[in-house]
Amino acid sequence: MSHDQNFKNLILDYPRQAIEFAAASEAARLGDDVRILPLREEQLKERLGERFRELDVPLLLEWPDGHRQALLFVFEEETEPGRFSIHRLIHYCVDIAELYQTERVVPVVIFLHPGHFRESLSLGSDTRVYLHFSYLAWPLFGLKARDYFDSPNLVARLNLPNMHYAPEEKVEVYAQAVRGLRTLEPDRERQIKYLDFVDIYANLDENERQHYQQDYAEEIETMSAFADRFIEQGMQQGEATILMMQLEEKFGSESIAAHRERIETAEPEKLLQWSRRILTAETPETIFH
Repeated sequence: MSHDQNFKNLILDYPRQAIEFAAASEAARLGDDVRILPLREEQLKERLGERFRELDVPLLLEWPDGHRQALLFVFEEETEPGRFSIHRLIHYCVDIAELYQTERVVPVVIFLHPGHFRESLSLGSDTRVYLHFSYLAWPLFGLKARDYFDSPNLVARLNLPNMHYAPEEKVEVYAQAVRGLRTLEPDRERQIKYLDFVDIYANLDENERQHYQQDYAEEIETMSAFADRFIEQGMQQGEATILMMQLEEKFGSESIAAHRERIETAEPEKLLQWSRRILTAETPETIFH
């Protein structure tokens, strides 16, 4: 399982909410007009034979009036805190600051599992500190899940299974995460995508799933109905595309224009029936009547 990829998707899909959740003090100063852009991950190499140093998710924030300089948010995911290197993070931040010619960089590190990690580093002598570096730590395991049950922040709700809770609360935590996804994300495709995210990190066993099905039957029905509609819609689009390709191949592009609306609104079963008829049809009209 690639935790890096899971969180990369999450942050790129919901950059503002990720910043609001992980860096609340910085988010409060952004304003509604800020533009958030993902950046190229690989940084320039000093020598061609070297490996790229890669950030999980660098985000560039810009303001349309140019009043404030661009601001870089550097997100990095660390599954095991013991593997985290603050020296490596310093390299990342300095490199990207040089590349984009800015001193405005906010490093954020996501920690999934419990453990000790260094939060700052000072370099100097007995008389003076010449370099001091720190970052925003985002230890999900240390947050109390119940504190975020009603959060309007979708990134927080999706990460409820990664927070701290008692074993007997696991099903409720899962249900609150799914409820947040259902109520805060209107896009159907993203609902399906991030239901997988919740499933991965909740990791319910068979007994817990049965418990969820019994206690949250109404919500399961809503999500199941949505999933069925989503799948059916995908089938319809696929069948429609195939039929229009067949029409163009046999009767030319004008045949598509004449029947496009009918094809795009037909049920998958009807589209399949028409695709069979096209094999023996002498005119487009004989397919549809």
